[in-house]
Amino acid sequence: MLIECFIGLVFWMQPLIADFEVSEGIYSQARIEDAGSVCLWLGANVMLEYSCEEGTALLQKNLDNAKASLEVLVADLQFLRDQVTITQVTIARVYNWDVHQKRRMREAVTAEKDS
Repeated sequence: MLIECFIGLVFWMQPLIADFEVSEGIYSQARIEDAGSVCLWLGANVMLEYSCEEGTALLQKNLDNAKASLEVLVADLQFLRDQVTITQVTIARVYNWDVHQKRRMREAVTAEKDS
């Protein structure tokens, strides 16, 4: 996972080769070594600088929250699948009941005409 990769880079302080856009269509490479801090993009035009330890802790917390949310969503999805199956079975039963009722009505009408 990308976050785990960044956590590993920050933790081991390995040099990082990064490609970045200088201006539209012009890219350059940078070698980042021995950084004492990291800048994390939080969204909504907000970027904050953290020490490596704080950045690692924040990324790990976000990763744990994402994994927990994924587990909840998977459980919710399984519940919805079960509900869809139950609904389909119920619709089939109601349809079969209706067919049976119409057949009984037809037989009653036919029996009445024969009498």
